[in-house]
Amino acid sequence: MLKGKTVVLAVTGSIAAYKIPNLARMCLKAGAKVQVLMTQNAANFINPITFESLTGRKCLIDTFDRNFQYSVEHVALAKEADIVLVAPASANVIGKIASGIADDMLTTTVMACPCKKLVSPAMNHNMYHNPIVQDNLNKLRRFGYGIIPPDTGMLANGDTGDGRMPEESVLFAHILRQIGFDHDLEGRRVLVTAGATREAIDPVRFITNHSSGKMGFAIAEAAMLRGARVTLVAAHTEAPPPLFVDTVRVESAQDMFDAVTGLAPEQDIIIKAAAVSDYTPIAAAQSKLKKSDGTLTLELRRTPDILKALGQRKRPGQFLCGFSMETDNVLENSRKKLSEKNCDMICANSLREPGAGFGTDTNVLTLITRDDETPLPLMTKEDAAHKILDAILKRI
Repeated sequence: MLKGKTVVLAVTGSIAAYKIPNLARMCLKAGAKVQVLMTQNAANFINPITFESLTGRKCLIDTFDRNFQYSVEHVALAKEADIVLVAPASANVIGKIASGIADDMLTTTVMACPCKKLVSPAMNHNMYHNPIVQDNLNKLRRFGYGIIPPDTGMLANGDTGDGRMPEESVLFAHILRQIGFDHDLEGRRVLVTAGATREAIDPVRFITNHSSGKMGFAIAEAAMLRGARVTLVAAHTEAPPPLFVDTVRVESAQDMFDAVTGLAPEQDIIIKAAAVSDYTPIAAAQSKLKKSDGTLTLELRRTPDILKALGQRKRPGQFLCGFSMETDNVLENSRKKLSEKNCDMICANSLREPGAGFGTDTNVLTLITRDDETPLPLMTKEDAAHKILDAILKRI
């Protein structure tokens, strides 16, 4: 994801600096080159040798230190960097950068970098809310810096409040969002459905299916990473939704129908990956629950056909992609769905295929359009999501 990219991590004097070695490791694992800059105060919280051991590159602190290659001095490093993350960012360094002060290696390099720059404040919550600090953060926003909001929780002094630096996984997600993929969906609005709807039988029981929501979440995240404005309509799922998407939570098929059809007119691409229950019990007041020979019979009615409704209402230029989970005659049944639902593409898979189906981290798909069929081998759902988006982009 980050192969060939250079990530500059600028570490300032805060106890939260202990999180940055793991962030550096995550960037390295994703294929990036990592260069760490530190202030003198940061070196009181974590030893520069830690970063040098992880990255294989000298940790830069002193602007006048001559014990390094000329190719990594601050101007050359600024040209090499694809992104700079100042984390943790102290109030002092935030103020310096906002005021144009460059009096050490870290601030000098940040000033010289033309690439995207992110700042993750980390400090006591009273300091964070000081109007001077907030004004400096607003100045940075006006200058094009991205500000990562702090978390709320227990701080180093035992207080509880905001000002806490987010976990490494969140910081890494911000980096991926900026430079992980080409933003070939920039300006596009994408609607994705995910998860398993639940149809209530009574206050305790419900009808559902085995969908985990992983495939839909992977598509929503992939579209976000490629620059799209993503809305995710999610029923029951086994994992938290991806960051940086607008999530609408629903319960039943009717809930999802109402949410999706209401949002659909504004979308450029709609991908229905949710597994919707086909039937729902008739409302309790109208139900005919019969007991005969120890058997309970529940009267059901069909849930609304979301994909068909989207196909009927599809506006010119809008791309509609559905999923088809089959056990037999996969391609034949999926082609029938493509036509009947007025879809532009169907992602077909079989419950009988090893590594595909519900609850897995992998999938085996065939992408079906009116013109062709593209079989995809076994791959992660994240990779499959990008393949789906690649196929859509070729057709819009």
